[in-house]
Amino acid sequence: MGNQRKEYWRANIRLVSGCLLVWFGVSFGCGILLVEFFNQFQVGGYKLGFWFSQQGSIFTFLVLVFFYACRMNALDRRYGVNED
Repeated sequence: MGNQRKEYWRANIRLVSGCLLVWFGVSFGCGILLVEFFNQFQVGGYKLGFWFSQQGSIFTFLVLVFFYACRMNALDRRYGVNED
């Protein structure tokens, strides 16, 4: 039982870390570091670098919230800790 809890916690931390890494990559990488490269392109009349720094990181965060919820439900069922 204790080993299964450790595996569940490890999977949870790995999922959270992956989501944070993706969000950091989009918000910091695309919105700050690669802004000049992305500003060559336009989305809806705005430069893509500006779009990533203003809306892209927020949209990415929302997608990651739903992704995290779905993956956590699957992990909960896999390890028998679901709330059903």
